[in-house]
Amino acid sequence: MHQNNVTEFILVGLTQDPLRQKMVFLIFLIFYVGTVVGNMLIIVTIKCRRSLGSPMYFFLFYLSFADFCFSTSTAPRLIADALSTKKVISYNECMTQVFALHLFGCMEIFVLILMAADHYVVICEPLHYPRIMRKQVCLILIILAWIGSFIHSTAQIILALRLPFYGPRLIDHYCCDLQPLLKLTCMDTYMINLLLVSNSGAIYSSSFMILMISYIVILHSLRNHNVEGRKKALSTCMSHIIVVVLFFGPCIFIYTRPPTTFPMDKLVAVLYTIGIPLINLLIYTLRNAR
Repeated sequence: MHQNNVTEFILVGLTQDPLRQKMVFLIFLIFYVGTVVGNMLIIVTIKCRRSLGSPMYFFLFYLSFADFCFSTSTAPRLIADALSTKKVISYNECMTQVFALHLFGCMEIFVLILMAADHYVVICEPLHYPRIMRKQVCLILIILAWIGSFIHSTAQIILALRLPFYGPRLIDHYCCDLQPLLKLTCMDTYMINLLLVSNSGAIYSSSFMILMISYIVILHSLRNHNVEGRKKALSTCMSHIIVVVLFFGPCIFIYTRPPTTFPMDKLVAVLYTIGIPLINLLIYTLRNAR
């Protein structure tokens, strides 16, 4: 780990305009409260009702938990800073935010993949579904997802801790992440960015390809189902495809490109860190039926 003389950073936030800051506070407070309340209701309901013990609800439980934690890693800071004149974040808090952001973001990716696998088995291999998607198998898959997420976020925080900061402390963002932090370092960041793309970029891109291929196979197999079953499965799959595209689109845009910044970066980041958890909540509760 590099030694540096920086103990805190200053976040620029989404806007400097006082009126817009109040709008940011109100809008994202509503979004965050809705995300917290909704996901907590899902978690408690699935945990308390034995009738919701299928793999679909087992994975939905962990998706809701990941969504809650993912949103909590950035939203409270954004909401509080909207009413602050000086948006100061300590070095340790900044590093913690980087770790949490990638831990729960990666966990959400893996849970989406597991949910796609569940849909594939129930639609394409219905006779073997009880044997393949046993409770023990689902539990092992979730444990592996947590381990993979921890490895990914650990790799990210190691990169962040190795960055030397001696000059400017102003982060042109509303949260701490590797891309905005790279702009503050006093070293050649080519190799760091290459490692970032090969880590986060590869995970997002490969996961997106796996998910899209799996849903193409699922949709192709629906030809063998009756009209009612096809309509029901198609409704479920399309809602999940919407979630995948909305989540992975911004992530791929942010993490798979050279170290350049665009004016829309912060808005794109808001979409997948705060908007997507709320959208997931709406889609998976209103249309999560087989």
